[in-house]
Amino acid sequence: MTDALSVSPTPAITRISDASQAGTLSVALTDLREGVRRWYVWHRMGWQDTKLRYRRSMLGPFWLSISMGIMMIALGVLYSSLFKINIHDYMPFLAAGLVVWGLISTTLIEGCSVFIDAEGLIRNVSLPLSTYVYRILWRNLIVFAHNLVVYFGTALWFGLWPGAGMLLLSFLGLVLFIVNAVWAVLLMGILSARFRDIPPVISSLIQVLFFFTPVIWKPELAADRVALIHFNPFAHMVEIMRAPLLGHLPSVENWLTVIGVAVIGWAVTLRLYMRLRHRISYWV
Repeated sequence: MTDALSVSPTPAITRISDASQAGTLSVALTDLREGVRRWYVWHRMGWQDTKLRYRRSMLGPFWLSISMGIMMIALGVLYSSLFKINIHDYMPFLAAGLVVWGLISTTLIEGCSVFIDAEGLIRNVSLPLSTYVYRILWRNLIVFAHNLVVYFGTALWFGLWPGAGMLLLSFLGLVLFIVNAVWAVLLMGILSARFRDIPPVISSLIQVLFFFTPVIWKPELAADRVALIHFNPFAHMVEIMRAPLLGHLPSVENWLTVIGVAVIGWAVTLRLYMRLRHRISYWV
């Protein structure tokens, strides 16, 4: 990890601990901006995390794709039979849904321990706290890229190709996810550093939300329970990335909901970050 912090000359880092500056919006925004500016640090940390997880493995991170592929085939065969859905329609839907949900759920679960796991670095290295948030996000985007192989393999096997325009639209959905993920990880990290019961609660909630979100079941199967979809922001988040991969346009409601969640989420998180940022190093 020391290598990651010394890959290039690090400008003087401003640790904003002055009590007179604590609690201001400019301090919170400076931390977020300085974290982005030190992209080479969290970029290296994220790669290092992924490599360490699969050290001495012959296939390395491609075990992620293999695990995802095995689960997708098993669930696809089972649920296409239970739901009586044509497997040619269901498998690409399931593959895209599992890949997108994996990105969302893992980012949130790992986000709870973003500051707790970085305790040693926070106490001994002067870096913007947002660096650790970007590290978590980058690490999960690497995993997401590996898992996309499963989706594209499935789509090509069943003769589905969404086209360049739809792939670009799905990428726009991914950008919106990143905007939401930064505030969500930051918020989860702050709350979890203060209240250590939060991580297991979030982990349990994510498991429940998986079944309430149309990942393994199609939205039309819940036509008489539309509230499950309309009032579920995770359903809209999944859809803005999954629908273009399947060659469909996400609805206006999907876009507006995700944008609205981003606005509200950032407003709440920035307020909290302004007030509590300087306490995080004492909580971890």
